[in-house]
Amino acid sequence: MDRKYLRENKNSFNIVKNSRIYAKISDVDDAVFIRDLLIKHNWDLNIIPRTIKKDGEYMVLAVIDEKLHILGRYKTPPDNSTVEKLIRDFRRNPNNSTYGLNISKVFDTFVIKKQIAGDDYIFGEYYNFEDARFVRNFLLDHSWNVNEFGQVEFDDETDSYNVVSVIDDKVYVLKNFTSKDEIDLKKVYEEFLAEISKHKYGLSNCPHLDRLKDRIPELEERFQVKTKDKNWSFENIREDESILNQLVFNLTPFQHSVLNSIDEGTSFEDIKKSLIRFNSKNFDRKISRTLEELMKLKLIKKTGEVYSKTNL
Repeated sequence: MDRKYLRENKNSFNIVKNSRIYAKISDVDDAVFIRDLLIKHNWDLNIIPRTIKKDGEYMVLAVIDEKLHILGRYKTPPDNSTVEKLIRDFRRNPNNSTYGLNISKVFDTFVIKKQIAGDDYIFGEYYNFEDARFVRNFLLDHSWNVNEFGQVEFDDETDSYNVVSVIDDKVYVLKNFTSKDEIDLKKVYEEFLAEISKHKYGLSNCPHLDRLKDRIPELEERFQVKTKDKNWSFENIREDESILNQLVFNLTPFQHSVLNSIDEGTSFEDIKKSLIRFNSKNFDRKISRTLEELMKLKLIKKTGEVYSKTNL
């Protein structure tokens, strides 16, 4: 077999002419085939066909980053949408890694990072891979220009619509929707600001919002909304006093009663005894559901089998 222009590596073959690498192919027969195809087209990557028949199969080819790649094989000629998807997926994850290009997982957070002109830039931090992948894909498709984001963008991986905000060149995914008709931007912005406030006052733990916690008035002006949450009011908070004592929350009378029945290390049975006047059908289930609601609000915590109020 003539191996002219082929340079063998450990697990692949480079196709090289005049010190330029035109392709890196894992199989030697494919490497010879691609080498012959390049010779036939006078080494001009601009005129290489996107599909070509080899051994009874249709091979999909693409020139990406000035190198020729084999993206797939089909028994019948693939349509344009299939070829476009193969090219798009390869650009996003050329090495078939777990998360693809520019995404790494740090503890429970997915971080988008890219080196530009020798410096590392972080474009965002996300708690689910889908949001990180969406932002990375958009940036890849738009040459890493964060200014290309609109308020709402479509995610072709999940067939959903994402509300997006770019703040100080960091990309925040505020909420996902299955239909564009469901989107209420005012409500989304209110919930986003409430999440920042809850993080600021220790009612939730969202480290990626740290850089925004002292900029709430500025963001309210930017989004033209006031911070609004169905359980908490953040108006006139004095940061030198207990946050819990100041926050006004809209608890039901039964939630208030359950909260008041809890001291330091109160068991479920003790709570039940304190609430015996409310005894009704499914009493235990009602108390359990209310305890879960209060824990979600960070008003109480459970340690082993006992409950205590939190010290916000």
